[in-house]
Parts: sequence; C-alpha cells; structure tokens
Amino acid sequence: MVNKANQQKRFLPKLKIKKGDKVVVIAGAYKDRDRVREVLEVFPEKNRAIVEDVNIVKKHMRPTQDAPGGINEMPAPIHISNLMLVDPKTGKPTRVGRKEVDGKLARFSKKSGEIIK
Repeated sequence: MVNKANQQKRFLPKLKIKKGDKVVVIAGAYKDRDRVREVLEVFPEKNRAIVEDVNIVKKHMRPTQDAPGGINEMPAPIHISNLMLVDPKTGKPTRVGRKEVDGKLARFSKKSGEIIK
C-alpha cells in the first residue's frame, strides 16, 4: 500500500495568478475589494500565494550568531481561491480566461476582454 501523502501528484494545475500580479482579497480577515495589492510569491504545489500586507504573522526567533532574536513579523501564504485578479482596464476584480494569441496561450480579463501581461 502506498500512502496518499507520500504519493507524488501527476501534474500541477495551471494557476491564474502569477508573481507581480495586482489582486484583491475577496475572502478572509483581510477582505477589501477596494484595496489593490501585489503578489510577492506563488506556491503552485500548495495553491497558495504571499500577498503584500496580507496575513502578517509574528514569528518568535531565537538569537543566533548572525541575527538577534525577538518577535519578527513576516507574511504567510493565503489560498489562491481567496484572491481575484484586477482588470488592467477598469481596475476592478475580474475572472481570468485563457486564449491563444500568436500561437501562445495568454491570460485575458473576462470583464473587459483585455490581455493580462
């Protein structure tokens, strides 16, 4: 018997959010559809992303030779389902689709049809 936790996934889903995208948080404690934030890092294997000024946690660090100890604030990942991409044309949250442009798949805004770079 193979344990499901140890079993490798066959493929990772294609995510609609990338590093550097402008997003809004649509669910959770930091929910604010008016405030646009930037994605700092994406973890496709966990379906999570780190977004600026969202999900800030306090980490208690032990002092080492290099750094002093103390309580540091650092961002923690948030699930991608709680994020929505911002339309580059209107500046409002939108769903994302994929279509072929010049032989390559490109993301586009479902609200305005604008290509997302």
